[in-house]
Amino acid sequence: MLILSHCIFRNFKLCRLAPVKNFSFKMRFNYPKARKVEDVVEELHGRKIADPYRWLEDPDSPETVRFVEQQNAVSRPFLDAYPARDRVKARLTELWNYPRYSCPRKHGDKYFFFMNTGLQNQSVLYVQNSLNAEPTVFLDPNLLSEDGTIALCSSSFSEDGKTFAYSLSKAGSDWVTIHFRDVDTGKDYPDVLKNVKFSPLAWTHDNKGLFYARFPESSTKADGTETESNLDQKLFYHVLNTSQSEDIMVVEFPDNPRWLMHVDVSDDGEYLFVMPQEGCKDNLLYCTRLADLPAGKITGRLELTQLVHKMEAEYQYVTNNGRIVFLRTNKDAPNYQLVAMNLDRPEPRHWRSVLRGQEKDVLDWVAPIAGDKMVVCYIRDVTSHLVLCDLETGSQLSALPLSLGTVTQFSGKRRYSEMFYLFTSFLTPAVIYHCDLSAGSPVTKVLRNTELKGFDASPFLATQKFYSSKDGARIPMFLVHRKDLVKNGSSPCLLYGYGGFNISIQPTFRVPRLVFLQHFGGVLAIPNIRGGGEYGEAWHNGGRFHNKQNVFDDFQSAAEYLIAEGYTSPNKLVIQGGSNGGLLVGACINQRPDLFGAAIAEVGVFDMLRFHKFTIGHAWTTDYGCSDDVEHFETLIKYSPLHNVHVAEDDVQYPATLLLTGDHDDRVVPLHSLKFIATLQATLGHVEKQTNPLMIYVDTKSGHGAGKPMSKVIEETTDILSFIGHALELEFRV
Repeated sequence: MLILSHCIFRNFKLCRLAPVKNFSFKMRFNYPKARKVEDVVEELHGRKIADPYRWLEDPDSPETVRFVEQQNAVSRPFLDAYPARDRVKARLTELWNYPRYSCPRKHGDKYFFFMNTGLQNQSVLYVQNSLNAEPTVFLDPNLLSEDGTIALCSSSFSEDGKTFAYSLSKAGSDWVTIHFRDVDTGKDYPDVLKNVKFSPLAWTHDNKGLFYARFPESSTKADGTETESNLDQKLFYHVLNTSQSEDIMVVEFPDNPRWLMHVDVSDDGEYLFVMPQEGCKDNLLYCTRLADLPAGKITGRLELTQLVHKMEAEYQYVTNNGRIVFLRTNKDAPNYQLVAMNLDRPEPRHWRSVLRGQEKDVLDWVAPIAGDKMVVCYIRDVTSHLVLCDLETGSQLSALPLSLGTVTQFSGKRRYSEMFYLFTSFLTPAVIYHCDLSAGSPVTKVLRNTELKGFDASPFLATQKFYSSKDGARIPMFLVHRKDLVKNGSSPCLLYGYGGFNISIQPTFRVPRLVFLQHFGGVLAIPNIRGGGEYGEAWHNGGRFHNKQNVFDDFQSAAEYLIAEGYTSPNKLVIQGGSNGGLLVGACINQRPDLFGAAIAEVGVFDMLRFHKFTIGHAWTTDYGCSDDVEHFETLIKYSPLHNVHVAEDDVQYPATLLLTGDHDDRVVPLHSLKFIATLQATLGHVEKQTNPLMIYVDTKSGHGAGKPMSKVIEETTDILSFIGHALELEFRV
């Protein structure tokens, strides 16, 4: 959070389904009885809000620890009891055991790339002197911990390619330590930078040091299990081969403790651009000319010139020609545009439009290449399209070869005449292209084409459909299934959604989905619901703030479409989402429990009245609003999963529900899931008709998801598929 054929549109009226009795296990679950504190009541805007499980907000209390142990003691046997669990795990392990590569990146006179042989917990960074040279290991994170829970996060090479800065995370926490490695010797410098989270790594072009951001030292702890808000981030400059105590604080905004900083050193090394952001959208823009510093040395706070004075749009540095700066922005362009700003006249009225905003296509990213050119990626009906353009004029020079799918990686620099990009889709693991521009016109060839042994994609089909939401909005949805699918409602269907933070959910390759398709005979459905960025800022705003209900309506309408068209039935329909998508799942099982047979919510946001009080939750108010504001409160209280659990009418019960979280998740802290499961079980666990399980599993040494070792990924995915198979009584087909 800080996550195909031609389009077919069928115009039909979606009907609200009559109540459906979900599959019954005809058994009772002995849920732990959570202590309910009746006198914890908070008054918000004249309304009294009970919070009986607030004690679960303390992750270190013996009572919370015991509650987690009791919950795992209920869920673990159920997850292990699926008869085909061993076969599910074996198949996942078999399919995941294939080499996976990242795009090569050129730094100095060498190329670097990540590769995982298949089942390694962490991908290994390799170096080679040329694309044809034998690669050697440069950094192997698997050697840093026995269980693979130390992960390499962000990294950055110095301008001359001689020094590698990299950050490491433990147990999935967002907290990292920054380290430095000599490229020629492969040995680390003694420098270790701490108290770092959400930080840039931007080298000055003299190769002597870099800019990074850190938070004040915590008075309690900062290991990923704490819940305190992250405030007062400051920008520092670190000189290589010195102690962190000598680092120079160069930028701070004491009047705005919630601001987070992104920075870029310009391609020519002349400028530092500082882009503070209060939440997950919009930013300001400042700059300083590094070349003007006395003796070229950074000795104290930098004097910044403010270029953008109102936090009302996004501004992203792309490159510059002297004092002409190219910015990707959605200022006056909801689908984004590329503009040229003169630092001497930075006001928008003086901008020159290089790539004008399109009516439908979204300008996803822009990368300068080969001196005077740029690679431009558009999102067109949720798939990627690449073109090569002239940097100065924006005129298109050529289109780059691409099938219908997604470009998930790109590497290239303005100083180099070659670039690489990685393409993937639902049924294509990865194709890495190498494009040479040295002759002027691009010469593109496949560098690596990943093939998956043991899986034949030919019997499967990926299509894109459009359906109508509750308010008539036209929503795209990808469907993947066997070509010979019989649409009689008997197939299990996995409906995955996100719907927030301007994030586009495009076609990508996922091994667990293959197992669901192949061995459960399933249908995969991914609707591009509002709140995402698939159609620009208007699509984002359509699911933001007071429009958040549109997100849930879009998802529920997708379910109705799948049922009406015979792809599945309510008892066979599984919904899944993580983080903001976990919120989506939580809200939908409250609002339409009759639609779903099972629900998987991973690291979800469930307490919409208090999310802003923990770690980085305050940054999400740009999407959700905040309960401190009376108007936002009135919206949040209506859909907050924690506050809307109820016994459904007639014979409808809640779907089989599995919540997943990790004890070191300091992005969406586990208290959300703990309070939600306590409420679900207390409200529904004793109800006679509620025979579907309501469970949670809390993993240890796990965070929000990034950097999770492969062993844990396989185990967690086995749990999810086993829960689905057990809950829906699905046979594992060989």
